[in-house]
Amino acid sequence: MSDDQICVGAIGGAFGVQGEVRIKSFTSDPLAIQDYGPLTTQDGSLEFEVELQREIKNGFAARLSGVSTKEEADALKGARLFVSRDRLPDLPDDEFYHSDLMGLEVFDTGGAPLGKVKAVHNHGATDLLELIIPGQSETVLIPFTLEAVPTIDLKAGRIVADPPDGILE
Repeated sequence: MSDDQICVGAIGGAFGVQGEVRIKSFTSDPLAIQDYGPLTTQDGSLEFEVELQREIKNGFAARLSGVSTKEEADALKGARLFVSRDRLPDLPDDEFYHSDLMGLEVFDTGGAPLGKVKAVHNHGATDLLELIIPGQSETVLIPFTLEAVPTIDLKAGRIVADPPDGILE
């Protein structure tokens, strides 16, 4: 997959028997997922126009172009949906696409290396950066807030973090 592809959703399998699928949207406005189409699978082998039908628990029931049976919908379970970065809106200076943060080096406020961003998670309250710490087998989660992460320099490929006391111990 090329770096200009952004994951905007995932298919949770069939919803009903008429070929609808369950879709979880990863866009800031969940309804916007249908506006970025066509969406492709990670390997680019499949392409879909998305039409959201209704909101359901943890996402939407949707129709995908070319999918008309429960079996076809079930076969797509777990597929992630991608869109070309140039079809996404530009972000304000203080917002970032999660994919832009992955792999960035993280330093403390004194310039000492802390690790590298492995993933960005959100379990409800706020985004969390998962860091790979050199020499440790466990990863560390730090809150992705202005207090804990005061500086992000995408051009330099680095983040300055001031994690709360006790997180890195």
